[in-house]
Amino acid sequence: MIPYGKQSIDRNDVKSVMDVLKSDFLTQGSQVPKFEKVVSNYCGSRFGVATNSATSALHIACLALGLRKGDRFWTSPNTFVASANCGLYCGASVDFVDIDPLTYNICTEKLEKKLKKAKKDGKLPKVVIPVHFAGQSCEMKKIHSLSKEYKFKIIEDASHAIGGRYLKNLIGCCKYSDITVFSFHPVKIITTAEGGLATTNDKGLFARMQLLRTHGITRDAKLISKKKLISKWFYQQIELGYNYRMNDLQAALGISQMKKIDKFISKRREIQYRYDKALKKLPLIIPHQSPNSFSSLHLYTVQIKPDELKKNRKEIFEELQKNKIGVNVHYIPVHTHPFFKKLGFKKNLYPNAETYYKNAISLPIFPGLTIKMQNEVINTLEKTLI
Repeated sequence: MIPYGKQSIDRNDVKSVMDVLKSDFLTQGSQVPKFEKVVSNYCGSRFGVATNSATSALHIACLALGLRKGDRFWTSPNTFVASANCGLYCGASVDFVDIDPLTYNICTEKLEKKLKKAKKDGKLPKVVIPVHFAGQSCEMKKIHSLSKEYKFKIIEDASHAIGGRYLKNLIGCCKYSDITVFSFHPVKIITTAEGGLATTNDKGLFARMQLLRTHGITRDAKLISKKKLISKWFYQQIELGYNYRMNDLQAALGISQMKKIDKFISKRREIQYRYDKALKKLPLIIPHQSPNSFSSLHLYTVQIKPDELKKNRKEIFEELQKNKIGVNVHYIPVHTHPFFKKLGFKKNLYPNAETYYKNAISLPIFPGLTIKMQNEVINTLEKTLI
């Protein structure tokens, strides 16, 4: 089976992890802060906070921005459920903004229209979470401009997008947002096995996210209430936090992976180029690349043209799987899941996301995908479609 995504691990990665295993610290040692610095320096942000998953990072980002019961937040329906769950964990209520049919990201025209109505109704969101689908940035300059007008905070869900750029700035620099969140799951651009990281330029948000990921516990003398008790062993829990820490084994792997990030992305773009060239004559819509964005290409997602085919998406998907092409589908629109239906969401609320989903198939793309393997994907897809 040729998978749709796969990690790329070499000897240096293995050695980095082995070195930590032989060291004195496996959890709270030197590697996590080093990894945070490596990522924040790469992206051009002031701070980074590493966590055990991108979901954890999204959660503490929402908390750090003060999202709570009675508040509202908006995100894209074309995403993994974590983009919506993170705000629900805080007790806030979720809503969605339909996608642009070209980029599959939040449509800024629909966002602006929805904000105007929400202002009139007194139901503006406290936080908006744009999702950089497949590694391509949303139109952040417009979203940032709207945030100033309508007074909401921005968390970029860049789980797909480390190494990507928007208007020549690396995603994660937080020029147009308060916080940016990355994922390091094995199928992403780089991996820490599991893990996430939030970047920010705000010292207060940085400190708060650090506190929240570690049980709400501090050793900072400025925050401790009983100064007379301060000692090397002394700590206090000053609010309810979580055990969301990344360990040193994961961080060491991440540091090693970051040395190859540009090489990984270059390889993904070579794969994209070959797909674009080979698939343009087939009854498919190939991914659109915005001139404002340089995608890190976590996914290569095509849409079938059902009017030009005798088979539906399910039949095509199953035939490809049967022929050992590990295609996938990204994503089932969040609002159509049973849990969200219980919250009052119904089908046909976000037609662009639903139409896209009906026809979408994600093809294999990862640095280890050889030309021979890619040719097998292309040839099998062609035989399946025609």
